[in-house]
Amino acid sequence: MGQLVEGVWKDEWYDTKSSGGHFVRNEAAFRNWVTVDGSAGPSGEGGFRAEPGRYHLYVSLACPWAHRTIIFRKLKKLESVISLSVVDPFMGENGWAFAAPDGSITPGSTRDELFAARYLHEIYTRANPRYSGRVTVPVLWDKNRATIVNNESSEIIRMLNSAFDGWGDASIDFYPRELRGEIDELNALIYPRVNNGVYRCGFATTQAAYDEAFDSLFGALDQLEQRLERTRYLAGSRITEADWRLFTTLVRFDAVYYSHFKCNLRRIIDYPNLWNYLLELYQVAGVAETVSLAQIKRHYYASHPMINPTRIVPKGPAIDLNAPHNRARMSG
Repeated sequence: MGQLVEGVWKDEWYDTKSSGGHFVRNEAAFRNWVTVDGSAGPSGEGGFRAEPGRYHLYVSLACPWAHRTIIFRKLKKLESVISLSVVDPFMGENGWAFAAPDGSITPGSTRDELFAARYLHEIYTRANPRYSGRVTVPVLWDKNRATIVNNESSEIIRMLNSAFDGWGDASIDFYPRELRGEIDELNALIYPRVNNGVYRCGFATTQAAYDEAFDSLFGALDQLEQRLERTRYLAGSRITEADWRLFTTLVRFDAVYYSHFKCNLRRIIDYPNLWNYLLELYQVAGVAETVSLAQIKRHYYASHPMINPTRIVPKGPAIDLNAPHNRARMSG
């Protein structure tokens, strides 16, 4: 767990000693909700009213969890409603930072526009001076109360999907009521076995832990490949939250997870349905602008010396995400 030691933040997030070599992701620490009227959220949390200009997102272009929120902010047309800061892709001993180690700003990243912080952990301790847990992205910040509302991506995208419809595009609903049961079932498959499954492979420190995660990951990808043989999107004929949650892992897979995380049974391009599905989602208007393979590769290959001690970032592979896809042939 991260902690402040002699003025330096130590982000000790990679620890599998107590879990038999298995990577275990910690729960998010801030779980309040923004709602239309400031009433309680789905689990009883709440008290934060949706207002334009009140909230700020801290994200990384490299992180798949943060990427979800960037996509929702983009597609729901909330860019003028919720401001944004983008951390540097390199994550060193102080965790996420707002500049590269030499002080420069990597293309696509920004400085902290609210407080001119150097590191993201300063935002966490600004919200709670005694905070000593993981420092993760995304972070949804309330400018009025000067605190973190939420740092759980799955909950932030639900807020972006509906709470700000008074100012964004209310015609788009990625969590429609009639499909919520199916979407939740899909998320229950995709999160542990695919989204987190690639991390469970990459950060495993025993052969048994790696083997279990590897088999679970590719078993799930096989299931999804079969599902997409009979339906255009995961929940039918319309794009939902489940698709975007899977997309952010798929778009990183061949460039990073296949090699860096040893997820090397097959690439996504080797799955005809998953590959064409990935291409279609990438080519949705506005989505390509949220994808930075340069930042993605820089983050993973340079930030994990326990996996890649040389921190050399590979130049390949060549990936054409603008290639034609065949998903329009699917009817449902």
